[in-house]
Amino acid sequence: MSDLAISVRSLRKTYDGIRYAVDGISFDVKRGEIFGLLGKNGAGKTTTIRMLTTLIKPTSGTIEVLGLDPQREPLEVRKRIGVVQQSESIDFTTVENCMKIYATLWEVPREVAKARTEELMELFDLNPLRKSRAFELSGGQKKRLQVARELLHDMDILFLDEPTVGMDPIMRRKVLDYIKRRAGEGLTVVFTTHFLDEADYLCDRISIMAGGKIVAQGKASELKVRYSGLRTLEVDAGSPVRDPAALREAIVSRGLAQDVSVDGSVVKVIGRNISRELDEVIRVLKANGVYPENITMREATLDDVFIQVVGVS
Repeated sequence: MSDLAISVRSLRKTYDGIRYAVDGISFDVKRGEIFGLLGKNGAGKTTTIRMLTTLIKPTSGTIEVLGLDPQREPLEVRKRIGVVQQSESIDFTTVENCMKIYATLWEVPREVAKARTEELMELFDLNPLRKSRAFELSGGQKKRLQVARELLHDMDILFLDEPTVGMDPIMRRKVLDYIKRRAGEGLTVVFTTHFLDEADYLCDRISIMAGGKIVAQGKASELKVRYSGLRTLEVDAGSPVRDPAALREAIVSRGLAQDVSVDGSVVKVIGRNISRELDEVIRVLKANGVYPENITMREATLDDVFIQVVGVS
């Protein structure tokens, strides 16, 4: 038996025959591995997941999932995977009945289903919501139910497309720890998220996508080493930056940094010579109406690697 759970070669997908949502990507996922797909909205992550899980057909390229071709053997693939998609699929019944129905659909033995339901209801803090109608839940509660429900049945691969959206930090960590434990028991996980700290904490390997292509791939620690020397200057101006694009252009065009991102009043300047160029960076900030109230300097994180690779502005 191959040690690969997933093998993808030269995979492409176009919806209109002009633009490729996924453009010639190749990667492997080992059995028992947690593999992260990162990227901005529209990078191609969800389209990739949908092809791997038989929901849409590729335009070209090859996919093997557990040695099976999702196009030719979709039913066999579906029997051996679990999928939590971005979009909700919530039933018009109670949380408790939703779990029961799902266990029945997957033919989980009654006693096993009962034990797993209780474990998952406790883990995802769903016990207070047992009698609540699923469609009445908040966004975060619906996502908790969606993930818990999928974990009821046995599977070889679990696909999680942004599974912690709407969850608070404590619940997010509980879910991540549970996924880690299941992977330790042999479950293969393909995981997409916009929370890069989650990917850093959870994933064995990471692929970063942009424009339908894989632009960086490796362990989080390897990616940090690859971009070693990067430092981040974080400046809080106290009030929103008026023209982020102009500020970024002013700093990058002078060669003072590799990239600049702006979030409200907070400016992050990323580069390898930030310490040496600090005085000039501050001068440019002030010239563009940004007057620092608080300044910090730190080593690069996975967030900084992502910004450097993808070019977030």
